[in-house]
Amino acid sequence: MNSNDRCKMPDRLQNHQGEERKVGVEIELSGLGYNELIDHAARLLDAPPKLTSRYVTKLDTSDGTFTIELDSDPIKDLDLDDERMPQSLRDLGNHAMDVIDFAAEKIVPLEIVGPPLAFSKVGLIEHLVDELRELGAEGSREAIYFAFGLQLNPELPDLQPDTLVRYLQAFAALYDWLKARHQIDISRKFTTYIEPWNSRYTEKLMADEYNPDMQTLMRDYLHFNPTRNKALDLLPLFAHIDADLLAEYVDDPRIKSRPTLHYRLPDCDIDNPRWHFSTVWNDWVVLEQLTNHPDDLKALRQAFRESQKFSFHNLTHSWRETTNQWLQQHGYV
Repeated sequence: MNSNDRCKMPDRLQNHQGEERKVGVEIELSGLGYNELIDHAARLLDAPPKLTSRYVTKLDTSDGTFTIELDSDPIKDLDLDDERMPQSLRDLGNHAMDVIDFAAEKIVPLEIVGPPLAFSKVGLIEHLVDELRELGAEGSREAIYFAFGLQLNPELPDLQPDTLVRYLQAFAALYDWLKARHQIDISRKFTTYIEPWNSRYTEKLMADEYNPDMQTLMRDYLHFNPTRNKALDLLPLFAHIDADLLAEYVDDPRIKSRPTLHYRLPDCDIDNPRWHFSTVWNDWVVLEQLTNHPDDLKALRQAFRESQKFSFHNLTHSWRETTNQWLQQHGYV
């Protein structure tokens, strides 16, 4: 089976403009030096590297521009000519930079940021990840201080509030199942940037009568979750929909406006030969399919609400186990 065949596709492939939906992918990894990763990626993507600033390189491909960078703004922006730099470091010149480079590449992840790719092109990421594994790339499990992720930024089929509500309800229902499948490394389990949504918000979201307009939807979410640090982060989407309303709750220059969800939960387990990009992608497709089958989503939401009640079944069965059984019975996995 080739890399394209391993990546499943959801039923709803087009956006509201009739164009194929796209997804951005961000991959954090280690095990390769910065220049080594650039050389390999340039060869695998058949694109000449262009250094745009220290530790930021662009690769222009026929599918868009990939960026390879060190995932640390202070180091990327480091300038020994800056008068704010201690004189002792400035006097060392290139020797200081060599020491900083060596240390940085040992403890700071390298990141590959892909362009918005058509869903049908995600096999390119599958191939890239598999090849980098063979070349020595490492993920979260290699050291206790590594907490590397693989993030998806899937474009929504449309920006209607009822569509967004279904995606959020599906994610809330599947959260425990997804976390069990993709939160492998203990270092990321103890970080704060992939937290679940506030439980009071989830209770409101999962109610049968929840049918908000977009402004109400945004205010409900932001009242309980005014932070980027969520396993499914909605702030880039809200910045795209209504930046002024978002600014009433959150002031963070790191938020980038885009018509996508920001799925931050999965680990990058790239050095595990049983793990592939499609491992993460295909589980996201399960969520996509559930979203697009309202009757199934309604039934799973009902089961979710029942799981919150005190009962012998709930004492002896976790919601993750119940979810997995339900997905199997209904042909999702």
